Amino acid sequence: MDHKIGLACIIDDDSMYVNLVKRIVEAKNLCKNLMVFKNGKDALNYFEAILTNLDKKSIPEIIFLDLNMPIMDGWEFLENFTNIKNKLGKIITLYIVSSSINPVDIERAKNINSVKDYLIKPVTIEDLEAIFLKQIL
Repeated sequence: MDHKIGLACIIDDDSMYVNLVKRIVEAKNLCKNLMVFKNGKDALNYFEAILTNLDKKSIPEIIFLDLNMPIMDGWEFLENFTNIKNKLGKIITLYIVSSSINPVDIERAKNINSVKDYLIKPVTIEDLEAIFLKQIL
């Protein structure tokens, strides 16, 4: 598959998961570049900084967001990101990727307009391929 996605983003503190996704994305050539943040605060700071510049190449098309992280968790990130998302001027597809199977978390996530879907770890190669393929269609 020839990648059509310029930039994807992972916001997750689980280094094993991040390395697995990186390897899959590279091996399957799913996107050109992949950025990683270990917590929601670092990611939010990045997006807030982009607002002053609005370089569309620096804005990811897909975000994979974990819920349980130190400093700022996924819920806090979502709350803040929702306020700035539309100002970025680019469609960003956001997926929650969590080990939580709690129905309350799943329902809460699916009720947030910014969230496309809720995926339970571990994510498979097929899941990732399908997500990137949907994004380019």
